[in-house]
Amino acid sequence: MYCCGSRRWAHRVAAHRPYPDAGALLAAADEASYDLSQADLTEALTAEHSAELDHGAPYAALLALAAAHAEYERKFGHGFVICLDGHPPEEQADQLLGAIRRRMGHEVDEERSISADELRRVAQSRLLDLTRRLTRSEGSSVAESGLFAPVG
Repeated sequence: MYCCGSRRWAHRVAAHRPYPDAGALLAAADEASYDLSQADLTEALTAEHSAELDHGAPYAALLALAAAHAEYERKFGHGFVICLDGHPPEEQADQLLGAIRRRMGHEVDEERSISADELRRVAQSRLLDLTRRLTRSEGSSVAESGLFAPVG
């Protein structure tokens, strides 16, 4: 469950293998994400760790983030989930701290919905990362991994 902490999500994505291509895999992952029950979403959010900054981040940012995470988890009952894809490393501290501060003002139901969407985006990012690693890995091809099937 590297990509998403919901067992139902993982089973749904795995059940439809092999996929003809990465686009089909991502579409299936999206569909599985949108179909999560409240219990499945709770399982997935519980399995997530709060988004972190690189250890080279300024100490003040790391302290501020630790305090913000503790407050967020106390209010919402799960780690802060955000997809930072598309933000260069030098902007991630500001993006992360700004987002957690904004989202602290949300009601529980609104934040749960936003967290579900961020979780979907994070799972997509992890799937893309996984497929890239499989295509670069030595010893087995993506076809041998069972993710994709030859088309035709």
